[in-house]
Amino acid sequence: MSLRRYVLASAMTGLLATVSAVDVRADTDPESLVNALNAVFGKYPGTRSGHANGFCVKGSFVPTAEAAGLSKAPHLSGKGPWPVIGRFSMGGGNPKASNADRGNARALAVHFDLGGGTVTDMVSISAPVFVAKTPEKFLDFLQRVASKDKAKIEAYFTENPEAKAQGEWFKSRPIPASYATVSYYAVHTFTLTNAEGKSQIIKWKWTPKAGEVGLTDEEAKAKDPDFYRPELTERLAKGPAEFELSAILGEPGDATDDPTALWPETRKAVKVGDLAISALEPDATCDAGIFDPTNVVDGIAGPENDRIFEFRSPAYAISFGRRTQ
Repeated sequence: MSLRRYVLASAMTGLLATVSAVDVRADTDPESLVNALNAVFGKYPGTRSGHANGFCVKGSFVPTAEAAGLSKAPHLSGKGPWPVIGRFSMGGGNPKASNADRGNARALAVHFDLGGGTVTDMVSISAPVFVAKTPEKFLDFLQRVASKDKAKIEAYFTENPEAKAQGEWFKSRPIPASYATVSYYAVHTFTLTNAEGKSQIIKWKWTPKAGEVGLTDEEAKAKDPDFYRPELTERLAKGPAEFELSAILGEPGDATDDPTALWPETRKAVKVGDLAISALEPDATCDAGIFDPTNVVDGIAGPENDRIFEFRSPAYAISFGRRTQ
């Protein structure tokens, strides 16, 4: 079976599993979130409600020898290389979002093909934190943005000071020159368990081997608004775009349920693998399913009480259903 079919099967399985979970959690409403995204960015048939501007890539992942000491997950404890399908994208639901927008998140989503029909996912953005602690707060934020009432939007950040961290992160850094020259973070806390049963909380980080390279505002303005795709095409003609995957180690007392919590940059990290993006892939491959961060395998567990994490899968499934109708 092809990876594309794995992805589709995985997406439909996730849809069925998570809809029942939402029925149990009546305090969440993923459809309202998708509606709010549409209210902010508009509706575009056949397009994602979030991260609409992006493109599909392919490559391979090889774990380090140290990875098995943290997790028994196949792609970390096995030899590799493991085939991957990935997608680079800009945040938000505008398919024409400018690549020159300093305040917008860049994203890297990855499917690891583990064979036998098994796929596991990792979703990351170019900041180590999210903009809201809970689905309710995120919905509130989107509704205020949709209102275009500046006072209401500013009040959100006054009422929720933890939400400022993501924007401050983007403001303090240059506009990424390429999808291949920016670091990506999975904002949630995961628990890794190795073959001996030892567990460790971590956060994932992708670091570009080409280094973090940025543009000045003037350099970015001189480029076409959608310059990332041709830039990466030219880069890949010379060789793969490579990233190191690290597990940033958590410490006692770290919150595991708050994606707005910023860990100190001095935290110890263990390199667990190398990703090589080798070529662009037809967008239809990525569009056949969803990249679901809750789709983990034995040896990796998501946070039990992080409600933003719980909310992602059903919201993505609703968006997937709408864009494929």
